[in-house]
Amino acid sequence: MSTEHTLEDSIDKAATTVGSVWPIHSFVTANPLSGFEDMPFSKAVTQAADLFGGRGYPTPETFHAALEGGQIDPELLASELAARGYEDDPETLLDRMDANVEPARPNADLEQADHVLTKWLSAFLDEGQAQWPMPNREDGFYSAFRSVAAHDGQIPDKGVIADLPESPIEAIESVLASYPESQWEPIFEEQFAALPGWTGFVKQRAADDGAWQSTYPITLEGYLAARLALLDGFDADIEPATGPDSAGDEATDEIADAFLSAWEASYRGDVVERVAEESAAIADRDPSGRPDAQLVFCIDTRSEVLRRHIEETGDYETHGYAGFFGIPMQYQGYDSEVSVDACPPILDPQHRVSEIPTDRDAQASHNRWSGLREAASEVIETLKTNPATAFGFVESAGSGYGLALAARTLAPGRVSDLLDTADDVSPDTHAFCEQTVHHQHTYVGDLPVGLTHEEKVEYAATAFELMGWEEFGRLVVFTGHTSETANNPYDSSLDCGACAGNAGGPNARVLAAICNDDAVTAALRDRGFDVPEDTVFVAGQHNTTTDEVELFATDVPESHADDLEQLRGNLATARENATAERAASMGTDGSMSVDETARRAADWAETRPEWGLAGNAGFVVGPRELTSDIDLDGRAFLHSYDWTTDPDGDALEAIFTGPMVVTQWINAQYYFSTVDNAVYGSGSKITQNPVGNVGVYQGNGGDLMTGLPLQSLMAADDNPHHQPLRLSTIVHAPVDRVTDVLAEHEELTELLDNDWLSLTVVDPTQDHRAFHYEDALTWSPLFEQPEPPSEAPTVPAVADD
Repeated sequence: MSTEHTLEDSIDKAATTVGSVWPIHSFVTANPLSGFEDMPFSKAVTQAADLFGGRGYPTPETFHAALEGGQIDPELLASELAARGYEDDPETLLDRMDANVEPARPNADLEQADHVLTKWLSAFLDEGQAQWPMPNREDGFYSAFRSVAAHDGQIPDKGVIADLPESPIEAIESVLASYPESQWEPIFEEQFAALPGWTGFVKQRAADDGAWQSTYPITLEGYLAARLALLDGFDADIEPATGPDSAGDEATDEIADAFLSAWEASYRGDVVERVAEESAAIADRDPSGRPDAQLVFCIDTRSEVLRRHIEETGDYETHGYAGFFGIPMQYQGYDSEVSVDACPPILDPQHRVSEIPTDRDAQASHNRWSGLREAASEVIETLKTNPATAFGFVESAGSGYGLALAARTLAPGRVSDLLDTADDVSPDTHAFCEQTVHHQHTYVGDLPVGLTHEEKVEYAATAFELMGWEEFGRLVVFTGHTSETANNPYDSSLDCGACAGNAGGPNARVLAAICNDDAVTAALRDRGFDVPEDTVFVAGQHNTTTDEVELFATDVPESHADDLEQLRGNLATARENATAERAASMGTDGSMSVDETARRAADWAETRPEWGLAGNAGFVVGPRELTSDIDLDGRAFLHSYDWTTDPDGDALEAIFTGPMVVTQWINAQYYFSTVDNAVYGSGSKITQNPVGNVGVYQGNGGDLMTGLPLQSLMAADDNPHHQPLRLSTIVHAPVDRVTDVLAEHEELTELLDNDWLSLTVVDPTQDHRAFHYEDALTWSPLFEQPEPPSEAPTVPAVADD
């Protein structure tokens, strides 16, 4: 094997330890330790602490607060501690825990190299924010860096950096000349981990190969070559570390692991017990009649709150389904200059869908107003950011800007009302645009425009199969979700995670259009889905900041006008009740909750417009009846599933390999951002600075921050709102069916065996007993319960308690 291939292999292997980072305008929650998921959690966090310097477990103070608050069952904690050989009382053990990871000693040479490298990385990777772009970007990062390095007075004129080779591989080889091949991968691993934010972003961008990457390419080899050459110029030592330097005490980690496991078991036990009770109750319940309407929401934890309150207002069914509604598409709105991938990052788009105007008058009205606002915004932005005009603009417009800022600070609600009034003059695009849902026999890039008849039928059937549907109301509403905030770099983190940080309304519109197609419903009836002639499918969008649900119902027939009016009224009532609950969780007065949530959405100085998915801890897969009478406090993802309509387990397999994996990503991001926000999160919004439209710094430079800000996780400096727990998945299905699915997917059993999430099955065929996954496809009963009837199937590979 050539030296070049050996280097490339070592670079690829070293890069796996750093998780991918998506641009902040399309924030994708992901496990920052995804490269360690092939090893047990306890070992992974120890190795990550060595590499990144971050904590892997909550602090003793966090455990103490959970214990005092009754969130950790003392008996479960005693059992977990005893299993690890600890018999001292919990307070004594918490005192023994090392509360802090030892900080790495500053290295002046490394800091100088980092300063130069990140300066040029931010210039090269800028996505439209910079007024003066870096020269020669089209040649790729290494070539562009090579062309400017000689003119940068901060770069030493010595070593490899003084005369960079043309090839990045040659530059790497030059720096590594005195190091044996056995050290290459450890060297690369440490250098990638030194700036995990920029490394993760480069890694994702190169893998995605989108428009920016195609125009201005960057590779891990080019990035690494520039870094190593700079380190060589600054005489920085790149000798790899030979052992742990920050992992802490092994006993400390064992104690922390016991507390964490007990905390998770306490949460899980309460939910599983209630689900098992409801499983037994619904088995004896007569089927309900046809509902007035069915509303399908994203499995997002925030939907759980609104669903409860909608169900209280009338004869409504709510269901949970992944928020991209099973349509993996690339989408471009009418007003948008770019397209977005409206599907989870674990999938590739399969279709191109765009908005096409159909009403010329409405289009003209929309264009006039949006054109005026866009032109004014562009002029102001140019005057503010152009070095030649910025100071003069501030002097001449300062008083007006001062008034505008005061209005946004002192009366954000009124400013929002004015903007909403202006928006009302201009029709929304969904009112005068149709989507290219029908197959156009054309392509945009590699993607076909629209969907064929067969594809439409398959997507609709898959949705109904996964949710276990057999009956349809007069109205069926597919409800995507979005958020609404002002002056918030993290706004996309509040949008739909299943749509890669974009709004889910477009996907809901596509599925509604598919299901309203007469040819599609006829084909669905042939496949066993008896869709009544009077069923109308409607799209909607849930604003999670204000809990308002907008229905895109421009072409609903007159026969359903009363149904629609009643639903809108009940949605307004549900909004009032849901916002009151949310307001209480944010420590504000719930009596004016609608106004308060609207204020938070409009206030440019609001650091916490909503809680997002903070608090997430569980994922329940089963019929809504299992949880409809349980207040899950907005902490559980809910996916509809009926095991009786899925004899082969195909729907369950799709849920496990898709939504369960995505929810584990989300959960892990929240977990690590909470346990060590400085390393795995992004610190306070107050001291953040956006850079290049791709991420944020803390302060005025350095590494890209990769996780969530403190305000998304903490109610106060010493009071975490998010409880850092690993995901507890609870499934209502026969345990042998679950085992069969897991046996076919090694990547899922690896996550479970390594304790990155847990899985509990409530088996309706075995007297509604609960079984907890142990490892290697074995299960143990979760509660002491009577033995199942002799005619019931036995549990496969049940482990001893």
